[in-house]
Amino acid sequence: MTFILSSNNIFDYLSEHSLDNKKEEALSKVEPISAKNFNLLVTFADGRKLLVKQERHNQQGKTIGEFQNEWLFQNFLNQFPQLEPWRLFLPKVVHFDLENSIIVSTYLDNYENLMNLYRKENSFPEEITVEIGKALATVHRDTFNCQEHREFFSDRTNHLINEQVHKFVNNLERITPEIFGIVPGDGLKFFALYQRYNSLGEAITQLSNSFNPCCFTHNDFSLNNILLRTNWQEEKENIVKLIDWERCDWGDPTFDVGTLIGSYLQLWLNSLVISKSLTIEESLRLATTPLELLQPSLASFILTYLQTFPEILEHFPDFLPRAIQFAGFSLIQQIQAMIQYQKSFGNTGIAMLQVAKTLLCRPQQSIPTIFGTAATKLSQFSTSLV
Repeated sequence: MTFILSSNNIFDYLSEHSLDNKKEEALSKVEPISAKNFNLLVTFADGRKLLVKQERHNQQGKTIGEFQNEWLFQNFLNQFPQLEPWRLFLPKVVHFDLENSIIVSTYLDNYENLMNLYRKENSFPEEITVEIGKALATVHRDTFNCQEHREFFSDRTNHLINEQVHKFVNNLERITPEIFGIVPGDGLKFFALYQRYNSLGEAITQLSNSFNPCCFTHNDFSLNNILLRTNWQEEKENIVKLIDWERCDWGDPTFDVGTLIGSYLQLWLNSLVISKSLTIEESLRLATTPLELLQPSLASFILTYLQTFPEILEHFPDFLPRAIQFAGFSLIQQIQAMIQYQKSFGNTGIAMLQVAKTLLCRPQQSIPTIFGTAATKLSQFSTSLV
């Protein structure tokens, strides 16, 4: 029978696995944290905090197995001591229970979710994206084309992300009658528009076929999976933590870079002023988080990434256009999530689709739009390295 974690049995579980001092239980507290999985924050009398997560089970008591990847990542770090510097920007995992799909890590009390912070303050300091670019490039650079690292993952992961990219594309291309019983009426508008743009389908298929696994990747590198130190202005260095490595695998670095760019673009697109009296173009211009506000941070991110890992351009001269395409791909994925969970596809979705189409079909021409005035510097920098 599947063991289901709860506030009532959490201390017994921690004690059983030597993660709890029985004497502290009376003075300790447990708080649920909303997330896609079942998360409990345990605060002990001495101030120590643990984040205990259990992956959701289906009706048959089975899970996808994403936490297994997170623990595999920890084993990867332990096996290759030269990667020890990564721990400066990673959470600390202290326990994994494969049988019950439970993972325990130290809680980062003095950090805040970056997406929440951005939405609250609507300010995007470049110092933050510099640190993000440095951390992500370090992960990609230190594992790039390393046969020993590749072999570590070849037999240990289920390679979900590689399969998901191709499956996602196939589902868009091969629409069957069953979709009418799954997708709400609004959602069918998306498929109607998608089918209208032949160039969009061709661009996505081409991008999927170009997927080139060559280094260790996060594969869900969005703003929701980045934490920022609350006193980051004082610390300056090591101010970010990259979390939730549940989908990590041997993958394509442009997928990570494009996903993050797409996550920033969602801040812009989700801030549109939507009205029947406004055209999509007018809504884009009236966004409460205008693209111009994001451009300096996006440029700092990609410039820092390339400065930290310049060799990537020697192997992939088209690295930047492909990253832009994957940003567009991530927006298509977000539209699909909106249709699946919110059962809607309105003007925001239409605007998102238009932007995604431009990024996918005209990536080179989209570079100035995404990076603003820094695009020229970025272009010169890329050319000088190739």
